[in-house]
Amino acid sequence: MTAYEIIARKRDGKHLSEEEIEFFISQYMENNIRDYQMAAFLMAVYFRGMSEEEIFALTRAYLESGEVIDLSSIPGVKVDKHSTGGVGDKVSIVLAPLAASLGVKVPMISGRGLGHTGGTLDKLESIPGFQVFGTLEQFKRQVAEIGVAMLGQTDTVVPADRQIYALRDVTATVESIPLITASIMSKKIAEGIDALVLDVKFGNGAFMQEVAKAEELAHQLIKVGNAFGKKVTAYLTSMEQPLGNKVGNWLEIAECLDCLHGGGPEDLLEVILTLTGEMVFLAGQAARLEEARQMCREALQDGRAFRKFLEMVEYQGGDVKSVQEPEHYPVARYLETVVAEKSGVVTGFDTRQVGLAAVELGAGRLRKEDDVDPQAGIVLFKKIGDRVEKGEALCELHTNKPDSLPNATMRLLQAIRIGSDTPQPSPLILKRIQ
Repeated sequence: MTAYEIIARKRDGKHLSEEEIEFFISQYMENNIRDYQMAAFLMAVYFRGMSEEEIFALTRAYLESGEVIDLSSIPGVKVDKHSTGGVGDKVSIVLAPLAASLGVKVPMISGRGLGHTGGTLDKLESIPGFQVFGTLEQFKRQVAEIGVAMLGQTDTVVPADRQIYALRDVTATVESIPLITASIMSKKIAEGIDALVLDVKFGNGAFMQEVAKAEELAHQLIKVGNAFGKKVTAYLTSMEQPLGNKVGNWLEIAECLDCLHGGGPEDLLEVILTLTGEMVFLAGQAARLEEARQMCREALQDGRAFRKFLEMVEYQGGDVKSVQEPEHYPVARYLETVVAEKSGVVTGFDTRQVGLAAVELGAGRLRKEDDVDPQAGIVLFKKIGDRVEKGEALCELHTNKPDSLPNATMRLLQAIRIGSDTPQPSPLILKRIQ
């Protein structure tokens, strides 16, 4: 068997065996298959797709490229959550300590932002001193001792995915359901979890913009998780506008702190309560979903979730005072208000453009090596359905790069659509899938 033969078979739409897929991935990791051959394979998969058996085999090959974390010695049900990403999606930062405060063990390996979406690690790193990388032993010890750890992927956990994702990103093969499925599920299974809650986004700010595609991805992720013995539930949630009111690393942490104190925007809280409630339910801490949601509400209101968050921040080297007194966090040097050019109703957002405006201000990266400014971002004052008058503030830009303000302003004026008719609101959470 050769790399050439495997690429040609997939190019021609033929089924690859588990042995062929394992050979291709393992040989790539040993540098016996080159990047240009892997790129050809990825493009063949993008156009020809994969059967369920092939996706299972690819996921297994990814898993076997590195270590699988063993958390069996830690009592309790280990549950994680994964989002396919979106603008203002800061759910994990509240969800993980909230679930842990209710007895769920939460081993969460997160990623950085790339393109128009923000990354959990970048947001956490905006907390002074917060460490997002450590050894697997430290990861296990933290889950055992405080019930929650939020860290980045180590070199030894699914290295094939990390290497291949970097290639997918530059070869226009990211939006392939088989490749997305293997990438997500290999990382999550490698964490040593028992159950997983998926937040699969749809809409103009999501990677899967069409509902049908998002649902197809959700079903595929669930099938792979079940095949590996994991309980998996997915929710389809809307990314037709930014989630919450703030976009940008520290700005989003500040909004998470509002939620952890029992406040926060309604849309953000709705997603947090839904997904965390599902985690609590899967962990067996509640007999019914509604009971689990109520437990989550109470843990936010009475301070248990915030205390668990402080415990996690301290454990991972973060400055606890900065999250206890967020009003003292330094603000970006340049603040600019974007005002409406006409009166009307906000009828919609080009959510991807909002995310790209935040990147332009310094809040994200378009290349892996780009620096991220924790102070940069956007505060939105209007959401879909809100009335706005000409000259009224739509949003506020935060940046330390004054040259970025004109382009970011133009992007946002084009991204926030104002019309005369009040739009029919689409559901924030479309459906639950098992």
